[in-house]
Amino acid sequence: MTLRFYDSASAHVRDFAPLREGKVSLYYCGATVQGEPHIGHVRSALAFDQLTRWLQVSGYGVTVIRNVTDIDDKILLKAAENNEPWWALAYRFEQAFQDAYNALGILKPTYEPRATGHIPEMHALIAQLIERGHAYPALDESGDVYFDVRSWKKYGSLTNQNIDDMQAAPDADPRGKRDPRDFALWKGFKDGEPETAKWESPWGAGRPGWHLECSAMVTKYLGTEFDIHGGGLDLRFPHHENEMAQSQAAGHGFANYWMHNGMVTFEGEKMSKSIGNTVNPREMLELARPLVVRYYLGQAHYRSVLDYRPGSLTEAAAAVERIETFVQAALFRLFPGGDFGYIGTRPDAFGAAMDDDLNIPAALAVLHETVRAGNTALAAGDTATVQESFLAVMGMTDALGINPVDAQWSRGQGAEAELNALDVLVKARLEARALARTQKNWIESDAIRDNLSAAGVEIADSADGSTWSLKK
Repeated sequence: MTLRFYDSASAHVRDFAPLREGKVSLYYCGATVQGEPHIGHVRSALAFDQLTRWLQVSGYGVTVIRNVTDIDDKILLKAAENNEPWWALAYRFEQAFQDAYNALGILKPTYEPRATGHIPEMHALIAQLIERGHAYPALDESGDVYFDVRSWKKYGSLTNQNIDDMQAAPDADPRGKRDPRDFALWKGFKDGEPETAKWESPWGAGRPGWHLECSAMVTKYLGTEFDIHGGGLDLRFPHHENEMAQSQAAGHGFANYWMHNGMVTFEGEKMSKSIGNTVNPREMLELARPLVVRYYLGQAHYRSVLDYRPGSLTEAAAAVERIETFVQAALFRLFPGGDFGYIGTRPDAFGAAMDDDLNIPAALAVLHETVRAGNTALAAGDTATVQESFLAVMGMTDALGINPVDAQWSRGQGAEAELNALDVLVKARLEARALARTQKNWIESDAIRDNLSAAGVEIADSADGSTWSLKK
């Protein structure tokens, strides 16, 4: 089946055809490092991590760029409130984002450029736009430079809006603009701002505008035309609309596909700090294991709203444990000696779901149906079907980044957490053994005991049931 993605620019699902055969160039907007990440930020990164993994599984070489906006009005404001250097605040929160990405197994991008490292590229893009008649220095001698939205006839095409219906751009004093909707490409230095937050330019000392930063960085690493531009749905306007306009006005082809992930809500309501219903990754990771949090954040279709509510992580944990229990039971059955290796497979139905605009819910349905079939085969002693199911589960969970035997999910968890996870898995096998004994299926009962013993687990039976310990 051909890969198909929903393209926000055309508002249609389109067959995917990369610009270069066998290679995909992907850019998605990373963090503006003004504060701690919230789960909306992480959900976006996870959506594009799932896309990257599936493209790789599909045989493509993928170059991924995820930027860091480390100079911005909000960063300067927060730093002033905290009485700390803006660059120290930005770096501190950049590390908080990295910690969240790492904890949830989000692949590192090929390059992760910072805005402050690409000022010359931004100057060059502004000069191109001025030369082509699409930008102008501010009329009030403030040192600002603006994009002239009315000079670009396609402005508004990404979000299908008419210029006259748009709100004014709130990024600078409108007195220096030809039109209140014109947005800042360069912001002149103002009295009271940190001296370290300005760079010299042909239009005076200042700093770049937010929209300009992304266009300059993506073309630096992916060229003037690339395959996919992604980000959260809240970035479509004005950020992505402005990115597309300024880049195309400069003569660049820019993105061939635009992909946007949906928002995260709290019990049906938009998350807001003012009403206290926000949740950040650190809080979620205190409630559940990283694998469970990743499963939860990645289980919905990327374009849909993901609603967080009390009990969400409990439900996700139950789903993950069903997968883990089958995998461990299959390992005991197929590799009683403990050493194992595998080449995962993926059912056609799973591939069809993923090819159809990353239909994760349909793909997970195939995964869980395969787990059920594997458990049935375990109970029936059907080793051939157990093996087939095991390899399929391994292949599917690898593609989704949720393989329970991946070292990612035990790394840094500590001996106590590892022992708790082992306890869940062994008790599941003991329950299966107890059922086999009740049914007088002594062959199955003895096989479970022997497999556990071969894996270093000692069983003690008593009138109160069975307990286990690790062999000394």
